[in-house]
Amino acid sequence: MSADWISAAWPAPENIVAGTTTRVGGVSTGDFESLNLGAHVGDDPAAVAENRDRFVTMCDLPAEPDWLTQVHGTAVSIAGETNVAEADAAIARYPATVVAVLTADCLPILLCARDGEEIAAIHGGWRGLAAGVIATTLSRMATAPDRLMAWLGPAISQSAFEVGDEVRQAFVDLEAAAAECFERNAQGRWQADLYGLARLQLRQAGVHAVYGGDHCTHGDSSRFFSYRRDGECGRMASFVCRKR
Repeated sequence: MSADWISAAWPAPENIVAGTTTRVGGVSTGDFESLNLGAHVGDDPAAVAENRDRFVTMCDLPAEPDWLTQVHGTAVSIAGETNVAEADAAIARYPATVVAVLTADCLPILLCARDGEEIAAIHGGWRGLAAGVIATTLSRMATAPDRLMAWLGPAISQSAFEVGDEVRQAFVDLEAAAAECFERNAQGRWQADLYGLARLQLRQAGVHAVYGGDHCTHGDSSRFFSYRRDGECGRMASFVCRKR
């Protein structure tokens, strides 16, 4: 089956290419079938290397991204300036650069300056969002928040993401309005809206042009890996590239 990816639906400048891969079109087998781009999940390294080559070709990228070691924190890597070994966000300001994050339910957040001069990718799991990874990334960018646009890639939807009181409280302690992103379920736990939480934090930080947020990784096993659904599984890449 031919490789497949989702192009970000946002009004980015012509020099920007962005989107998310799916699980379709690679060489990995078993739990990682087939376009697994994660080297840390137990897949055959040769298969991951081939999949990453296919990813670059499929999306017509100038190079591979500098893949991050993601730890659900707030550290930010800046391409060509401050390359951090363990980080959950990456920023780039130079032509022919690609930044990316790997996900399988967590929320990928892509950022682009309206003039196409600066880009960023954020890994938005609930721990990172609660710790402030969005605000931290924005604070490291040269572009003012009101000159940025954001695209929210495929993530687990609210109907599939059940969490406990401690998760809800972590967000409500930061911002009372976050309570609107949680719905009580029949088991007395909470359904959390990662998309809503990210939109709230972006809006509060001054980023008002926010797009995407219309896929559920958990509900579409034919296109997406989902850690909560499958346990051992591959990872998709959400990327943004400044071509010139």
